[in-house]
Amino acid sequence: MSITLKQAQQALTAAHEAAVQHNVKMNIAIVDSGANLVTFLRMDDAWLGSLDISIKKAKTARFFDMNTGEIGKISQPGGSLYNIEHSNGGLITFPGGIPIRNSQGAVIGAIGVSGDTVENDHTVAQAGADAVQAVKE
Repeated sequence: MSITLKQAQQALTAAHEAAVQHNVKMNIAIVDSGANLVTFLRMDDAWLGSLDISIKKAKTARFFDMNTGEIGKISQPGGSLYNIEHSNGGLITFPGGIPIRNSQGAVIGAIGVSGDTVENDHTVAQAGADAVQAVKE
């Protein structure tokens, strides 16, 4: 089961609205269950360097079906996943990537957000992920 374009657009819209509400300029990426890019938004004046980061956050969240911030905690020196960010063509292991689940809890894709503090990145990503989970299929 994979995220549909309609669901991806719901996540993108909700994340964009959260970014506007927090007055931050973001790059927002949505990937499907195969970690393929489905939809992307770069807000006006969002950092160009965050474009790739947002996509990698989404892919990282989907590759491991966990928030990127959680992966970051266990990838520190001495951690069980130390240096994992060097695998899979480069991962991002700080907050802003979140798996997207359907209303039954199955992972159907992921969202990655980059462009401000990692706290704001996570908040905006969570808004996008929540928008999909709240909708009954």
